[in-house]
Amino acid sequence: MNAAVTTLHVGMLGCGVVGSNVARLLQEDSGDFAARSGANLKLSKVAVKNINAKRDFVPNEILTTDANSVVSDPNIQIVIEVMGGIEPARELILTAIKNGKSIITANKALLALHGGELFDAADKNGVDLYYEAAVGGAIPILRPMRESIVGDHVHRVMGIVNGTTNYILTKMDEEGSAFSDVLKEAQSLGFAEADPTADIEGHDAAAKAAILAGLAFHTRVSSSDVHCEGISKLTARDVEVARDMNHVIKLLAIAELTADNRVSVRVHPTLVSRQHPLASVRNAFNAVFIEAESAGELMFYGRGAGGAPTASAVLGDLIAVARNKTRGVEGHGETDYADLAIAPIDDVNSRYLIRVEVADKPGVLATVAQLFASSNVSIETVRQTGRGDSAELIVATHSAPEKALNKTVAALSQSDVVKSVESVLRILGSGK
Repeated sequence: MNAAVTTLHVGMLGCGVVGSNVARLLQEDSGDFAARSGANLKLSKVAVKNINAKRDFVPNEILTTDANSVVSDPNIQIVIEVMGGIEPARELILTAIKNGKSIITANKALLALHGGELFDAADKNGVDLYYEAAVGGAIPILRPMRESIVGDHVHRVMGIVNGTTNYILTKMDEEGSAFSDVLKEAQSLGFAEADPTADIEGHDAAAKAAILAGLAFHTRVSSSDVHCEGISKLTARDVEVARDMNHVIKLLAIAELTADNRVSVRVHPTLVSRQHPLASVRNAFNAVFIEAESAGELMFYGRGAGGAPTASAVLGDLIAVARNKTRGVEGHGETDYADLAIAPIDDVNSRYLIRVEVADKPGVLATVAQLFASSNVSIETVRQTGRGDSAELIVATHSAPEKALNKTVAALSQSDVVKSVESVLRILGSGK
């Protein structure tokens, strides 16, 4: 290694599971990182809540409870934010940027909510803002989208981007278990938080969907633009019906261009054919599937969370930012030139699977079919199963707008022959 290699001082906000692994790897692989980046990367100051907590790879002398001292330190050139949350992370990052420091963050919620403000500040102050770890943990997805296929036209990005929900849905599919039982198991094994709301209601995936959509379609997309449905209402019967159709249910984050060149961004449970590559993504693994005009179909697969996998993505960004620093250049900023409109969910086309409990008597099927036809929703298949005095109708539709489907469901709910609408799920396929 060249003795003239410069030293870049790194500050870190937060030192939990991810931050601890960043510190460990910086210490263990310092020589390799210097060779790869062109600079000695020295972790110089780390802001934590509890300075007395045991940390094997962080010297006590660089710990501080004063986060502002990290972002204001004139000797620090790069700040890694792994503290999470919206505030004070947002204000701290903005202060660091104004002080000329490049930023590496894993904070998907912050980027989905305030990404535009952060990117504007970084551009104004001539610093980098890198965030590979915000989506998909160790999976290198953002950089390939930003660099490798930037010369292509992306039509759709969809993915399994939350390990907790994928673990739950895998167990429900493979073991026939109820949602509540698998959730408890996931919590006991550490796959789900004590308060799993952000995961099971789709909010975590929605933030990641916003980030993916912004990159794919060169348009600013915030979490408020994402239609979001979770998996807490799914039943073992829903999973059983999907299995009978040779499908599996996945919580998908989907960003795609509509036929009229708007951007649709949504998160919801989706029936995926077992022949599709995403169907084979099991347990807590993540995968992102891209459909592009020239490149065709691409899939990126790997561990979507965890201390070491996420730290790997953070350190990849750190080396990239360090290279830019040593060369006196800026990396890739935000590209929002397209400024496409966001399509409301009512205008988005999908295929649907509707389960209804009906009276088991003649004429019911004809009545139900007429209700679909009156809303201009075309039926692809209908299957009936008997349940005593009742029957279950399982209806798969052709592609139809969401607003037409909602009209159909409302009509079914009010019909004398329908006892209840048990579930409404979307089926993966062309929505155009």
